Amino acid sequence: MSLKSRVEVSSRSVISQRWALLLCLGSFCAGMFFTTRMWSIPEPKGLARPTTSEAEKLNLLSEGCNSRVLQEMEMKRETKDIYREAFKSHNSLETLDKTIANLEMELSTARAAQDSIRSGAPVPEDIRLTESSGKRKYLMVVGINTAFSSRKRRDSLRETWMPQGEKRKKLEEEKGIIMRFVIGHSATSGGILDRAIEAEDRKHGDFLRLNHVEGYLELSAKTKTYFATAVNLWDADFYVKVDDDIHVNIATLGETLARHRSKPRIYMGCMKSGPVLSQKGVRYHEPEHWKFGESGNRYFRHATGQLYAISNDLASYIALNQDLLHKYANEDVSLGSWFIGLDVEHIDDRRLCCGTPPDCEWKAQAGNICVASFDWSCSGICRSAERMKEVHRRCGEGENALWSATF
Repeated sequence: MSLKSRVEVSSRSVISQRWALLLCLGSFCAGMFFTTRMWSIPEPKGLARPTTSEAEKLNLLSEGCNSRVLQEMEMKRETKDIYREAFKSHNSLETLDKTIANLEMELSTARAAQDSIRSGAPVPEDIRLTESSGKRKYLMVVGINTAFSSRKRRDSLRETWMPQGEKRKKLEEEKGIIMRFVIGHSATSGGILDRAIEAEDRKHGDFLRLNHVEGYLELSAKTKTYFATAVNLWDADFYVKVDDDIHVNIATLGETLARHRSKPRIYMGCMKSGPVLSQKGVRYHEPEHWKFGESGNRYFRHATGQLYAISNDLASYIALNQDLLHKYANEDVSLGSWFIGLDVEHIDDRRLCCGTPPDCEWKAQAGNICVASFDWSCSGICRSAERMKEVHRRCGEGENALWSATF
């Protein structure tokens, strides 16, 4: 081959290599261009995205079903189930709370009754029957506060407005009214004073014995124990405390209370707000007068101590909290203080504190029969053992009123 021919072949080879290099570069750039476009193509509208749970499953598959991740997922699922069940059972928990509260209340009142039994207090026959067959519902329990030295007062009530014997049992069965003299025991339990009360109870069967040491300065404690014991022994709408030196018309009292049966927390009496007496040696002296503010201040509103009534809920509240309720020197003040801060309706009914004749007599003649009558000057009927029959004759509602009444 000639020199010229070799030069031409060599030139073509160099040109071909250059074109091949340019072609490769062009192809590479074109490929990158089209690859980028394909990568950024948006998803078709009809293509559904995977859900969160599906994405988690895919992720698990990509991680080779890691056991730790699986455990965490299971724990999350169980936690959700627990919260769901807790939410569903919210109402059940509220019901359970109420049931527990009721059981605590019943337990507290049962302990109060047990303490009375341990102290030797006799259990009435009707209570033994109701314990085995279930309690019946009564309208009211009337507890007549009395003392060891008040035998003549008790007899004056038995001869006037307090039914005796078969009539008292009939009153309980037909009218749902329980009436008992309320007394504790002496400082020397089993002594002559206690034996005298036991003999009187065997004769009349109208006592409620408390696990309480009698004493004038212990009236607040006696009041707490009375309500706690009574609410356990008898299921009643109302519990009444009465002094043994006042006159009471039982039918009028029952009709008055029955009008408030639908209300849950009733505190009824003649409401007053007397001065807080800070002077030592005077009657009704308040040793804790400083708790009521400056000298000359008055008590909060509370029912006078001769007669007052509370509803079942309040008696149960006292039974449940008796160890926490503070006792002031005067029992009517103590009772009023226990309801401060509670949602309680105070009912001031002046028919529960009429004067003795002629006051109660004039009102009876006008058709406005009094529930209770006494003398303010004596905090009861003055010389009640001698005058009770006269007051009953002139101010009493009549025996037929009690047996014809409907509550």
